[in-house]
Amino acid sequence: MATNVLVDDKMVKAAVKLGKFKTKQEAMNVALTEFVQRRNRLRILELAGKIEFRPDWDYKKMRGKR
Repeated sequence: MATNVLVDDKMVKAAVKLGKFKTKQEAMNVALTEFVQRRNRLRILELAGKIEFRPDWDYKKMRGKR
């Protein structure tokens, strides 16, 4: 899916140089991938305090039931 998007050319050039990419497209693809991965990791932090930890839970016992 090709889409024309206006981006800051200075930022793209800086990303190409910093990442030692061969093309602007490669730099943009890596940048978007890293952005999505980072946001997904940040979503995990939202679970802080919402998951109950049970110190008596035997994870090894659960392995045998598969």
